Amino acid sequence: MTETLTPDICVIGAGSGGLSVAAAAAMFGVSVVLIERGRMGGDCLNYGCVPSKALIAAGRHAQAMRGGTPFGIAAVEPEIDFAAVNAHVRAVIDAISPNDSVARFTALGVRVIQAEAKFIDRRTVEAGGVRVRARRFVIATGSSPAIPPIQGLADVPYLTNETVFDLKRRPSHLAIIGGGAVGLELAQAFRRLGARVTVIEKGAVLAREDAEAVAIVRRSLLADGVEIREKTEIVQVEPRGRTGMRIVTVRDGVSHAVDASHMLVATGRRANVEALDLSKARIKAGPAGIEVGADLRTANRRVYAIGDVAGGGFTHAANHHAGLVLRAILFRLRVRRDAAAIPRVTFTQPELAHVGMSEAEATAVRGARILRWPYSENDRAQAERTTDGFIKLTADGRGKLLGATVVGENAGEMINLYALALSKGLGVRDLAGFVAPYPTFAEIGKRAAITYFASAARKPAVRRLVRFLRIFG
Repeated sequence: MTETLTPDICVIGAGSGGLSVAAAAAMFGVSVVLIERGRMGGDCLNYGCVPSKALIAAGRHAQAMRGGTPFGIAAVEPEIDFAAVNAHVRAVIDAISPNDSVARFTALGVRVIQAEAKFIDRRTVEAGGVRVRARRFVIATGSSPAIPPIQGLADVPYLTNETVFDLKRRPSHLAIIGGGAVGLELAQAFRRLGARVTVIEKGAVLAREDAEAVAIVRRSLLADGVEIREKTEIVQVEPRGRTGMRIVTVRDGVSHAVDASHMLVATGRRANVEALDLSKARIKAGPAGIEVGADLRTANRRVYAIGDVAGGGFTHAANHHAGLVLRAILFRLRVRRDAAAIPRVTFTQPELAHVGMSEAEATAVRGARILRWPYSENDRAQAERTTDGFIKLTADGRGKLLGATVVGENAGEMINLYALALSKGLGVRDLAGFVAPYPTFAEIGKRAAITYFASAARKPAVRRLVRFLRIFG
């Protein structure tokens, strides 16, 4: 006989967003069933954010050993044990995984089913011989690597983010297909750990980011020795030797071959929807994933979708979605997602972070102002010799913040202030007025905000007012 469960909430997918919904709902005493076909923790813990940042950290330590000369410390070429680097990555995952484990969620009162889920009607899901008829469903199945239709790709042992962190031997030459954030982050990390790296991008690297900021990141990667080939199409891939491959490319009509020992495909993501039988639940999906409204509800009003499967794109976006859905389900509150308030970071060195409107988008706003300040004018940046970078703020004619771009050391931490300012509707007056401890990188943004008022000091009327007020002592 098939077991039937009737929980308040059924969560499909145990990645960051799904786990957040399940844990919080259980804490409020709500009955929850959590279904996951793969590893608990999802992509972020096992194949994405966590292992990539651990690898990047190893690469930074190696590079720091090479870069001591400006500080009066002899530069040293590090001896890199790549198997030990891999062990470091696995240890970081293992340290975090208990927080996402079946045991923890079972202890919270969540019924965990480790199987593939599929809808059988508008309000019923089946998984592992169990039928779940819940009051509300939350789909949080995430995404998987999108594999481009390249001739011969299936004939070579290519890597994706789901397999690259299993490498225990350093690639002699890693070719990375795709110049987005993932591609460039791993390109720099592997290069700093001693691999030769070539990035092949059919357009421009980090194409969605501020071009001026991208130029700084590109310059840093080139200085590290990463080879970057932009506006380059891949014609075909063919095996070469026992495990290597030859990548045939063309740019401006000129053909060129790249011989690599390993190839990483980092050309984007696709939503995990195929196995869900969404049509049986009357849920619509498109190329970007499940179609949802601003309240994250699908065409089936019993079902919500969050994170990558609903076009979220980032782990922190999934967590934000989880909070909104919980408020809607548990407290019947109206919620509305605001994609403009979600920051994004490329974790290269220097980091590149952005939130809100870009400079190009802001120019369409009447009276918009572009405010900027360089890292080179910051005392902390000078002390740490990390002077390459800037903060660029966009504001409307009344000084309300529209967006922020930070490229430089600690950009991923610094963008938090501007994400908060955007979400609260703050302006450059607020950013100029807060007290930043000295010496910190946070002063850079404060100085950028102050430039909004620089023109006022030059206005004759303002100067006349100052002279008038002087007569009162």
